[in-house]
Amino acid sequence: MTDHWQLPTGVSPGTQEYFESDEIASDYDSYFEYTSLFSFDESIVINELGKGDDKSIVADFGCGTGRALVATGKQGHRGLAIDMSTKMLQIVQRKAIENNLHIDCVKANLVDLDGFRDSSIDHGVCLFSTLGMIQGNSNRQSAMTHFRRMLKPGGKLILHVHNYWYNLYDPGGPKWMARNAWQSLRSKEIERGDRTYPYRGVYNMFLHVFTRGEIRRLLRRAGFASLRFIPLSPVRMTALSHAWFLSNFRCNGWVVICQ
Repeated sequence: MTDHWQLPTGVSPGTQEYFESDEIASDYDSYFEYTSLFSFDESIVINELGKGDDKSIVADFGCGTGRALVATGKQGHRGLAIDMSTKMLQIVQRKAIENNLHIDCVKANLVDLDGFRDSSIDHGVCLFSTLGMIQGNSNRQSAMTHFRRMLKPGGKLILHVHNYWYNLYDPGGPKWMARNAWQSLRSKEIERGDRTYPYRGVYNMFLHVFTRGEIRRLLRRAGFASLRFIPLSPVRMTALSHAWFLSNFRCNGWVVICQ
């Protein structure tokens, strides 16, 4: 396991353990086979990005095993898979060969994408709360700025994040919110919305959850001018019903269409 002092920027010890786990990568697809959000966000991606050609490039920032790139590849787009997990990128390469798709794979930290040129991709996706896996607001801002910089004019970024306020409905959620708020006041190492929890053998997995105002500020500061929020229902299979009524507190999270 990587020593704490060697951790990449924005990567917590638990997240690094997650990246280095071949077991997590190997059964990723079967573990999430029936996850409702996957089919819903993929339908949004396909609808928003439409048909592509061999010149249009879709980047998946934190691609996992490449489910979104397979979906967009079947619509004609080329893919750029970016992830910190070597094993997951190997799975993406295998899927590309099996489906006869053009997907390039790059192991890189989303906080440090200086090796990619400005305006080098047509569209981008960052799904399944991948942005929340980055520790530190300044690091999340750096990642978002890179995403925006890499997009061609008029390109779209499709982003998913979890809603901080939805913890009000979870067992133990209000207690965690109170404790987290107090800890964030006492320590510069903890921000409001930072969570650590056991996850598939990783005892201290990190995830940051967002308020709508917080994610809006990140996107605006990165230079996105147009934002469209799709609030998610509790089961994340559909958009939230009656979204006009207190959706910022009722929704599980958001899929955000950014331009």
